[in-house]
Amino acid sequence: MEFDYIVVGAGSAGCVLAARLTEDPNVTVLLIEAGKKDHHPLVHMPAGFANLIGEKTTWGWSTTPQQNLDQTVYWYPQGKILGGGSSINAQVYTRGNRRDYEGWKERHGCKNWGYDDVLPYFKKAEDNETFCNDFHGIDGPLGVSDPISPLPISKAFIRAAQQVGIAHNKDFNGEQQQGIGLYQTTTRKARRSSTASTYLKFAKNRQNLKTVSSQQVERLVLEGNKVIGVEVSNGNDKGRKKILCRREVIVSAGAIGSPRLLMHSGIGNGEDLGNLDIPVKHHLPGVGQNFHDHFDLYIVCECNADLTYDKHNGLFKKLSAGLQYIFYKTGPVTSNLCEAGGFWTIAENYDHPEIQFHLMLGSGINAKEDKLENCGLTLNTAVMQPKSRGSVKLASNKLEVAPLIDPNFWGHPDDVKASIAGLKLGRKILQQSAIARFLKKEHLPGSSVTSDDQIANCADSFSKTDYHPVGTCKMGVDEDAVVSPETLKVYGLEGLRICDSSIMPEVVSSNTNAPTIMIAEKGADLIRFAA
Repeated sequence: MEFDYIVVGAGSAGCVLAARLTEDPNVTVLLIEAGKKDHHPLVHMPAGFANLIGEKTTWGWSTTPQQNLDQTVYWYPQGKILGGGSSINAQVYTRGNRRDYEGWKERHGCKNWGYDDVLPYFKKAEDNETFCNDFHGIDGPLGVSDPISPLPISKAFIRAAQQVGIAHNKDFNGEQQQGIGLYQTTTRKARRSSTASTYLKFAKNRQNLKTVSSQQVERLVLEGNKVIGVEVSNGNDKGRKKILCRREVIVSAGAIGSPRLLMHSGIGNGEDLGNLDIPVKHHLPGVGQNFHDHFDLYIVCECNADLTYDKHNGLFKKLSAGLQYIFYKTGPVTSNLCEAGGFWTIAENYDHPEIQFHLMLGSGINAKEDKLENCGLTLNTAVMQPKSRGSVKLASNKLEVAPLIDPNFWGHPDDVKASIAGLKLGRKILQQSAIARFLKKEHLPGSSVTSDDQIANCADSFSKTDYHPVGTCKMGVDEDAVVSPETLKVYGLEGLRICDSSIMPEVVSSNTNAPTIMIAEKGADLIRFAA
């Protein structure tokens, strides 16, 4: 069987593309996902993500040893499930800053990707329960809502931030991004709004859409310089088959999966591929380069009472919370466990947020934490415009071997400086009376770790990725660009586009799920208008 379009990867972008392309009844679309269907009930519970980010719903990858952080290997989960990252993330709905998109346009030649160009696609995607104005939509598939019953300590954090001069902001996606407040989340009626449960669900009964899961695309099929289909397996040689397309293959496998697939197909740096005995089909040195992510230093504090969601640990308490959710759609399960946060600058006269805060309402959400005697909270502080650049490369020509994921955290001295300043600002907030009266002590980094050198020397023990990888198939007009900003077609090849977070030339100053959905909305229009 042939299809007009084959979409590889049913994640945040792939589900959007499949749904939008099949709005035209005259085209057929095959959507292929390596992971399983999103049937597990925890996927749809907002708090469920804390128990989902394991190998059953992710690829189980880790970084290479990070040379600037005492050779630390960081766990690097990437969604392997219908809906991808949108099915397992913390559901924080933020879009980035106007200047991010203007930077794409001005610095990378992406002339149709400025803020005014992309805003209509954010609005098109959105069904916002609170806002309906120049910045928000209410008719899109993606549910966006306010926290149902935020904990008092979340509001105490907002007041504490104001005590250090950070303004309160009710809408990070409106006219002004900077400030502190409650996050809106990709939820609707106390259920997660993944792209699988929204876009794909709305389209699933269309006769021109076929979705398959637990099927991995091993390689793209090329005929000369044209991609004509994909080679798919279900984990054994007998299940391997070729599927052809009449128009195009669209790769939407994410910032690691997309370059990985291209390189296994012989598309990438010819020298690197040759060293792995992979036949070079198309030399494109930018594939897998420009890899970067938000790097996070965090503070863990012990509370002096049962003030966070740690109080619901234990089988009986979890069962009680689950029943409350099932019958009433209220209680702790309705929370994304990250109700408050925001954006702020650390340099004077700088109008672009440099730090993002996520107040995580527990101490065990980050994997390295020791169990505290009382409830705890975790304040994540991440640098928004990292200058460090790394790469995604293949370790082997065998598909079952994990790729070499090197974000090169702290590879630029400016990132080190900004990270430490962000941590210190986070500490300053937690020391304000509005929230300090609820805290017993700082567990990590600990009160003895105060100087810049001390923080830098032991940062590996209180740091992680923010799970926002981008850039490995960047769009642009320079020699390292992989796709055209005008079409998202891969340079030098026919019949192949890439449409996901890997095309971002620079990471946006926020979480990346909403911008990835925007990219897919805009990408779908580029494909449809060109057809």
